[in-house]
Amino acid sequence: MITFNLSSYNPGPFILVGIPGLEQSHVWIGIPFCIIYIVAVEGNCILLYLIAVERSLHNPMFFFLSMLAVTDLILSTAGVPKTLSIFWLGAREITFPGCLTQMFFLHYSFVLDSAILMTMAFDRYVAICSPLRYTTILTPKMIIKIAMGISFRSFCIILPVVFLLTRLPFCRTRIIPHTYCEHIGVARLACADISINIWYGFCVPIMTVISDVILIAVSYALILCAVFHLPSRAARQKALGTCGSHVCVILMFYTPAFFSILAHRFGHNVSLTFHIMFANLYIVIPPALNPIVYGVKTKQIRDKVILLFSTKGIE
Repeated sequence: MITFNLSSYNPGPFILVGIPGLEQSHVWIGIPFCIIYIVAVEGNCILLYLIAVERSLHNPMFFFLSMLAVTDLILSTAGVPKTLSIFWLGAREITFPGCLTQMFFLHYSFVLDSAILMTMAFDRYVAICSPLRYTTILTPKMIIKIAMGISFRSFCIILPVVFLLTRLPFCRTRIIPHTYCEHIGVARLACADISINIWYGFCVPIMTVISDVILIAVSYALILCAVFHLPSRAARQKALGTCGSHVCVILMFYTPAFFSILAHRFGHNVSLTFHIMFANLYIVIPPALNPIVYGVKTKQIRDKVILLFSTKGIE
């Protein structure tokens, strides 16, 4: 019988290297990361504040948008502060429980973001294809059920990843060439078979996200069919305008996400430096741009933001 040292099941701290090859530039790289992170936090907090205080924004679309803002805050906050501490303070150590916690919230917020975008596509489908039934279909009770359902689904998908890592013995190097803990990156440090980690970590979350993408595509195909059957050009433009911001956010989320995932699994010719840099930009740029996109392309939010800052200016 093969036995492992018990201490291997309770590993010491891991070392996060940062961005390999750019160690000398970490201090300078941290400056734009910090600025973008501040924009993300302030933008999403302003969005949440406006949705909370403005009764005209109390409808399903903006409820789901507030969920997206909260999830974006979790996504960026789970990774960026630790990244900045590596860049500026040289605090590269992270405990095993801390690593698992960071990994859980990063992956959980990613899967939940995808589910929220799918739900928002369904919201736009009902609003455009069945406008007279909108309030009867998306009732407050139904909205709460949807929110709890997608949150619970994301939790159930990501929680097994934590247990898959805790079962592994770590008796090799504990140096992670990254700025944050990522499932497969940590699993590869184990001195045991990680086939289950690889298959679960790749197939289950990815298939879940792909199913969300398919449902989003179906929703927008039905939306386009309904829009092009509208009698007037003004009505078509108004209907498409209500979807414009959502489409931009979908493209900003899925395009870099799939590139990062596929490059990590299959892109052997992609340099590690580029991949790590891109992975860091992914967790901070979409959360920063999402409130800006909705603020620019959604008239209700744009008007409220202008009123908010003009009132502060007068005071």
